[in-house]
Amino acid sequence: MWNTLSHMLQTGLLTEPLPAPQQTAPALKTLQKELLQILGRALCIRHVDAGSCNGCELEIQALNNPYYNLEGAGIKFVASPRHADLLLVTGPVSVNMEEALKRTYNAMPDPRFVVAVGDCGACGGVFGTSYASRGGVANIIPVNYIVMGCPPSPAAIISGILRTIRPADIGA
Repeated sequence: MWNTLSHMLQTGLLTEPLPAPQQTAPALKTLQKELLQILGRALCIRHVDAGSCNGCELEIQALNNPYYNLEGAGIKFVASPRHADLLLVTGPVSVNMEEALKRTYNAMPDPRFVVAVGDCGACGGVFGTSYASRGGVANIIPVNYIVMGCPPSPAAIISGILRTIRPADIGA
Protein backbone atom coordinates (compact mmCIF):
# COMPACT_ATOMS: atom_id res chain seq x y z
CA MET A 1 0.00 0.00 0.00
CA TRP A 2 2.82 2.41 0.85
CA ASN A 3 4.46 1.67 -2.49
CA THR A 4 1.25 2.50 -4.35
CA LEU A 5 0.75 5.71 -2.39
CA SER A 6 4.38 6.73 -2.94
CA HIS A 7 4.06 6.05 -6.67
CA MET A 8 0.88 8.14 -6.87
CA LEU A 9 2.52 11.08 -5.09
CA GLN A 10 5.59 10.94 -7.34
CA THR A 11 3.59 10.64 -10.56
CA GLY A 12 1.10 13.42 -9.89
CA LEU A 13 -2.13 13.99 -11.81
CA LEU A 14 -2.40 12.32 -15.20
CA THR A 15 -5.55 13.97 -16.50
CA GLU A 16 -5.74 15.68 -19.86
CA PRO A 17 -5.88 19.49 -20.02
CA LEU A 18 -9.17 21.12 -20.96
CA PRO A 19 -9.64 21.48 -24.72
CA ALA A 20 -9.00 24.92 -26.15
CA PRO A 21 -12.16 26.76 -27.23
CA GLN A 22 -12.81 26.37 -30.93
CA GLN A 23 -12.49 29.57 -32.89
CA THR A 24 -14.90 28.35 -35.59
CA ALA A 25 -17.80 27.57 -33.23
CA PRO A 26 -20.41 30.34 -33.23
CA ALA A 27 -20.96 32.22 -30.00
CA LEU A 28 -24.14 31.40 -28.10
CA LYS A 29 -25.70 34.84 -28.61
CA THR A 30 -24.98 34.81 -32.34
CA LEU A 31 -26.50 31.36 -32.65
CA GLN A 32 -29.64 32.40 -30.77
CA LYS A 33 -30.07 35.52 -32.94
CA GLU A 34 -29.62 33.51 -36.12
CA LEU A 35 -32.18 30.91 -35.04
CA LEU A 36 -34.72 33.60 -34.22
CA GLN A 37 -34.14 35.33 -37.58
CA ILE A 38 -34.56 32.11 -39.55
CA LEU A 39 -37.31 30.32 -37.63
CA GLY A 40 -38.75 32.94 -35.32
CA ARG A 41 -38.55 30.40 -32.46
CA ALA A 42 -36.51 27.51 -31.11
CA LEU A 43 -35.41 24.72 -33.43
CA CYS A 44 -36.98 21.37 -32.51
CA ILE A 45 -35.13 18.21 -33.53
CA ARG A 46 -36.41 14.64 -33.68
CA HIS A 47 -33.65 12.03 -33.65
CA VAL A 48 -34.11 8.60 -35.24
CA ASP A 49 -31.59 5.78 -34.94
CA ALA A 50 -32.21 3.81 -38.12
CA GLY A 51 -29.81 0.99 -37.25
CA SER A 52 -26.48 2.48 -36.19
CA CYS A 53 -23.73 1.18 -33.93
CA ASN A 54 -24.49 4.01 -31.43
CA GLY A 55 -21.23 5.88 -32.06
CA CYS A 56 -23.11 8.83 -33.56
CA GLU A 57 -25.66 8.74 -30.73
CA LEU A 58 -22.87 9.28 -28.20
CA GLU A 59 -21.77 12.39 -30.09
CA ILE A 60 -25.36 13.64 -30.36
CA GLN A 61 -25.79 13.11 -26.62
CA ALA A 62 -22.70 15.27 -26.07
CA LEU A 63 -24.57 18.18 -27.68
CA ASN A 64 -26.63 18.48 -24.49
CA ASN A 65 -23.67 18.60 -22.11
CA PRO A 66 -22.54 21.91 -20.55
CA TYR A 67 -19.67 22.31 -23.04
CA TYR A 68 -21.89 22.49 -26.14
CA ASN A 69 -25.16 23.46 -24.37
CA LEU A 70 -27.35 23.12 -27.45
CA GLU A 71 -30.57 23.73 -25.55
CA GLY A 72 -29.16 26.98 -24.20
CA ALA A 73 -28.78 28.10 -27.82
CA GLY A 74 -32.46 27.47 -28.56
CA ILE A 75 -32.14 24.01 -30.12
CA LYS A 76 -33.96 21.19 -28.37
CA PHE A 77 -34.77 17.55 -28.96
CA VAL A 78 -38.44 16.55 -28.98
CA ALA A 79 -40.14 13.18 -28.62
CA SER A 80 -42.78 13.64 -31.30
CA PRO A 81 -42.12 14.22 -35.00
CA ARG A 82 -45.26 16.38 -35.07
CA HIS A 83 -43.34 18.99 -33.06
CA ALA A 84 -40.08 18.72 -35.01
CA ASP A 85 -38.58 21.06 -37.60
CA LEU A 86 -35.55 18.87 -38.31
CA LEU A 87 -35.05 15.12 -38.45
CA LEU A 88 -31.61 13.90 -37.38
CA VAL A 89 -31.04 10.36 -38.68
CA THR A 90 -28.13 8.10 -37.75
CA GLY A 91 -27.05 4.77 -39.13
CA PRO A 92 -27.78 2.83 -42.27
CA VAL A 93 -31.51 2.32 -42.65
CA SER A 94 -32.20 -1.26 -41.64
CA VAL A 95 -35.03 -3.12 -43.33
CA ASN A 96 -36.93 -3.15 -40.03
CA MET A 97 -36.59 0.64 -39.58
CA GLU A 98 -37.52 1.67 -43.14
CA GLU A 99 -41.26 2.01 -42.52
CA ALA A 100 -40.76 3.73 -39.15
CA LEU A 101 -38.43 6.28 -40.75
CA LYS A 102 -40.93 7.01 -43.54
CA ARG A 103 -43.75 7.44 -41.02
CA THR A 104 -41.65 9.74 -38.86
CA TYR A 105 -40.74 11.87 -41.89
CA ASN A 106 -44.36 12.04 -43.09
CA ALA A 107 -45.58 13.03 -39.60
CA MET A 108 -43.37 16.15 -39.56
CA PRO A 109 -44.99 19.49 -40.48
CA ASP A 110 -43.69 21.51 -43.44
CA PRO A 111 -41.09 22.88 -43.84
CA ARG A 112 -39.13 19.83 -42.74
CA PHE A 113 -35.42 19.30 -42.92
CA VAL A 114 -33.42 16.08 -42.73
CA VAL A 115 -29.79 15.72 -41.66
CA ALA A 116 -28.07 12.35 -42.12
CA VAL A 117 -25.35 11.92 -39.50
CA GLY A 118 -22.23 9.82 -40.01
CA ASP A 119 -20.82 7.77 -42.84
CA CYS A 120 -23.51 5.14 -42.32
CA GLY A 121 -26.26 7.72 -42.70
CA ALA A 122 -24.57 9.01 -45.85
CA CYS A 123 -24.09 5.79 -47.80
CA GLY A 124 -24.53 2.85 -45.46
CA GLY A 125 -20.92 2.96 -44.26
CA VAL A 126 -19.36 -0.41 -43.52
CA PHE A 127 -22.83 -1.98 -43.62
CA GLY A 128 -23.56 -0.82 -47.17
CA THR A 129 -26.69 -2.07 -48.90
CA SER A 130 -27.63 -5.68 -48.29
CA TYR A 131 -30.52 -7.98 -47.45
CA ALA A 132 -30.71 -6.34 -44.00
CA SER A 133 -29.80 -2.74 -44.87
CA ARG A 134 -31.24 -0.23 -47.30
CA GLY A 135 -28.02 1.80 -47.16
CA GLY A 136 -27.96 5.57 -46.66
CA VAL A 137 -30.87 7.69 -45.48
CA ALA A 138 -31.22 9.36 -48.90
CA ASN A 139 -32.29 5.98 -50.34
CA ILE A 140 -35.46 6.23 -48.24
CA ILE A 141 -36.30 9.91 -47.61
CA PRO A 142 -35.00 13.23 -49.02
CA VAL A 143 -31.91 14.51 -47.20
CA ASN A 144 -30.97 18.19 -46.94
CA TYR A 145 -27.48 17.78 -45.50
CA ILE A 146 -25.02 15.00 -44.66
CA VAL A 147 -22.55 15.24 -41.76
CA MET A 148 -19.63 12.96 -42.64
CA GLY A 149 -17.49 11.16 -40.07
CA CYS A 150 -17.39 7.91 -38.16
CA PRO A 151 -18.59 9.28 -35.84
CA PRO A 152 -18.65 13.01 -36.57
CA SER A 153 -17.70 15.37 -33.75
CA PRO A 154 -20.41 17.33 -31.92
CA ALA A 155 -19.04 20.53 -33.49
CA ALA A 156 -19.48 19.00 -36.97
CA ILE A 157 -23.06 18.01 -36.12
CA ILE A 158 -23.85 21.56 -34.94
CA SER A 159 -22.30 22.93 -38.12
CA GLY A 160 -24.42 20.56 -40.22
CA ILE A 161 -27.60 21.61 -38.42
CA LEU A 162 -26.81 25.29 -38.98
CA ARG A 163 -25.97 24.76 -42.65
CA THR A 164 -29.28 22.98 -43.10
CA ILE A 165 -31.49 25.70 -41.66
CA ARG A 166 -29.73 28.67 -43.25
CA PRO A 167 -31.84 29.97 -46.15
CA ALA A 168 -28.84 30.21 -48.52
CA ASP A 169 -28.18 26.50 -48.06
CA ILE A 170 -31.73 25.27 -48.52
CA GLY A 171 -32.54 27.17 -51.67
CA ALA A 172 -34.87 29.76 -50.12
